[in-house]
Amino acid sequence: MKVLIISNNDGIIYWFRRELLSAIAKRHDIVIASPSGKYQLYFERQGYKYIDTPIDRRGMNPLKDFALYNSYKKIIRAEAPDIVITYTIKCNIYGGYASRRFKIPYAANITGLGTAFKKGGMLTKFIEKMYRIALKNAKAVFVQNTSNKKLVIDKKIVTADRCVLLNGSGVNLEHFRYQEYVVSDVTRFLFVGRLMREKGLDELLEVAKRCHIEKLPCSFDFIGSMEEKYEDIFDKLQRKGILKYHGLQADTRQFVKNCDCVILPSYHEGMSNALLEGAAMGRALLASDIPGCRETMVDGVTGYLFKARQIDDLYDKVKRFVELPIQKKIEMGKKGREYVADNFDRNRVVQDVVNALEL
Repeated sequence: MKVLIISNNDGIIYWFRRELLSAIAKRHDIVIASPSGKYQLYFERQGYKYIDTPIDRRGMNPLKDFALYNSYKKIIRAEAPDIVITYTIKCNIYGGYASRRFKIPYAANITGLGTAFKKGGMLTKFIEKMYRIALKNAKAVFVQNTSNKKLVIDKKIVTADRCVLLNGSGVNLEHFRYQEYVVSDVTRFLFVGRLMREKGLDELLEVAKRCHIEKLPCSFDFIGSMEEKYEDIFDKLQRKGILKYHGLQADTRQFVKNCDCVILPSYHEGMSNALLEGAAMGRALLASDIPGCRETMVDGVTGYLFKARQIDDLYDKVKRFVELPIQKKIEMGKKGREYVADNFDRNRVVQDVVNALEL
């Protein structure tokens, strides 16, 4: 049996799906269609066939998207897979179209419904229609929180019997091991993710500035790719000592180890990997009270939830955490590790996918 994996980024497959591919590869052949990247050689060394498939991840150029659809058709025709598994919106849609065209069983992964889906209006309606057509005959559609599951069913994008709820991508508990607390004179908050408005970046920057003015004993570190409009802002705030930006990091573990708390004021998530990884390493969490964040923690026990888009509530929770005794922070982190180990072990998620697709 041959399994075709379609994604828009080889890093996504490496960091969040390689355990799934290893499980599938025990019984089946694997082909990956994704843009060429630094993890391509790793996959080829595992014995997987890798097909460089360029994709405009964020643009909406009809000609480029039609070319992408044709690329997927060409790959499916040449490889004749027994099942296709797709990740991310364009791959789900155009990979779904191509799979339907050749009557190949396929499964899509909706890891989050994104900005365009949340804004409403004509664009959202257009995406809903595209998804509805693309996923009409899908063997399974995987979602990562109950809110997204309800939405895709209510919108008739997929029927309830084919919509499978997963506990996110899960977390590799061996890779993200518990780390003893590193005591410091200041409380260190760490943000991991794309530096963009939808991640609550504007609110977090305002809170960082307020903490600096009020001389709260805390610091803010940021990791991730940055949207261009924030470059000057971060440069100014860094020169003032309000924050530190460490760029995009392939391995975040040392940064998580040296922080007290992972913070994420996002507006919407599928299931936050940054929060799961932080908790797995024994660090407390501060996060928006939204689907995809609230599931990763127990409010008041492993961290604090705050209202999304609310600067004052975010500041209050930051200050509350700063004022906690060090032993309470350590206790929160330990309980967070226990919670994700009980609920988000990636090995279980992998088995859920294998069972659902009968691989």
